[in-house]
Amino acid sequence: MLQSLLRQLTIVGLVSMLPTVSFAYTGQDLAGTAKVTIDQARSIALQARPGNITTEELEKEKGGSGLRYSFGVKSGNALYEVGVDAQTGKVLENSKEGKNRD
Repeated sequence: MLQSLLRQLTIVGLVSMLPTVSFAYTGQDLAGTAKVTIDQARSIALQARPGNITTEELEKEKGGSGLRYSFGVKSGNALYEVGVDAQTGKVLENSKEGKNRD
């Protein structure tokens, strides 16, 4: 009985030492320069285009402040690109993706 308890405590201790998994996105290394967090940008994007986020990235791109979050949002049967300025939170793009996505 004591050996069983020690084994269980050892397992619990080992599991608690495992690193926690955090969701990474493309361009995460630029996040330190953004005033808007990825969570805030997700919320803004989904308010502009309700649906499910399929892709997300933080990128330097012309328009707005030059730093934006880009989200692929599946809404119904269509895929949309929603761009959110990483400094102001303004929606920069909310357009249906064509056949030739970039």
